[in-house]
Amino acid sequence: MTSPPPPSPPSPGRQLARLWASLTPRRIAINLVVATLAAIALNPIFDTPFLSVWGRSIFVGLMLLVAFDIAGHWPSRWLPRWVVQVAAVAITAPVATGIAYLVMVQGDVTSFQRNEGLLWGFLSIAGTGIAVGLTLALGALYRERDAQARSQALAFELERSTLEKQALDAQLRLLHAQIEPHFLFNTLANVQQLVESGSSRAGPVLQSLIAYLRAAMPSLAQRSGTLGNEVRLVRAYLELMRMRMPDRLAFGVSLPPALEALPFPPMALLTLVENAVRHGIDPGEAGGRIEVGARTVAAMAQVEVWVEDTGPGMDEKAVPGTGLSNLRDRLKVAYGGAAELQLADAVPHGLRATIVMPDPEAKLEPK
Repeated sequence: MTSPPPPSPPSPGRQLARLWASLTPRRIAINLVVATLAAIALNPIFDTPFLSVWGRSIFVGLMLLVAFDIAGHWPSRWLPRWVVQVAAVAITAPVATGIAYLVMVQGDVTSFQRNEGLLWGFLSIAGTGIAVGLTLALGALYRERDAQARSQALAFELERSTLEKQALDAQLRLLHAQIEPHFLFNTLANVQQLVESGSSRAGPVLQSLIAYLRAAMPSLAQRSGTLGNEVRLVRAYLELMRMRMPDRLAFGVSLPPALEALPFPPMALLTLVENAVRHGIDPGEAGGRIEVGARTVAAMAQVEVWVEDTGPGMDEKAVPGTGLSNLRDRLKVAYGGAAELQLADAVPHGLRATIVMPDPEAKLEPK
């Protein structure tokens, strides 16, 4: 396997465009301020007017800024970029100072030998340029590295959040896939009992089952739903179960209109109702009643959705079934620690299963 060819260096035109874009007004203004302060500090040791010292300082400062940026965009395979930039600043300071002085003396190099003041001025401005330039360059490199570290940390955090979301979605799909066959097979087994016994109710029950499945299939494929849709599905299921055992099952469903649009995990409430029919109503010869309801607890900014039956109640030795275990896992994945399934004995007998979840419409009162 051959390694991919190294990326080609950017064209000179593109490098020039990058360089021009990096020379922002803010950076130029800072450079002018620093050059002015350096000229004020050096002016007492010069015999020439302040404007002359100021002009040389500004020229050297701008040259240092351009050299720093060029070195930052210059491709280097042997040295780190920051080393090239620091070296460029250290070299440019005396070169730029020499150019400024050559312009001032009109190219007469021998004037430095005749006038020691020129040589002393050159060394002063060049030394100041090196010291101030390196200080500002190292500071800029540190800030750039810090900004890159923060940007990389944000990118890692975003990637971690994306992966966590994908993992939660996959877990929800897995749990949902475990619930769907569990519910459907139990429902078909109930219908099978009527068909095998030759009951006259088998036909109407099958018709009700077909109508129920037409309403249920879209919910099975959804990853999110509303409490109103879930309650309608539960009502259809209880109607189907009442046709199977008309003398043993009674039920009531109550949902405030304000809660119909509340986001709610599909099949969650149906799992509790199915559990109530299977373990609360079926075992007793006299049957019983199932109540389904929901309410808002404003003081706690929560919504309670419950299923209560008049069956034998909880058995402390019983092991939680697949439906309830999966429901708890789905609530944990969907709401974290903000939602839970509570099981309690009903009065005078029976079981009350309550899903407690946060109310997205609740508004916290200001303190």
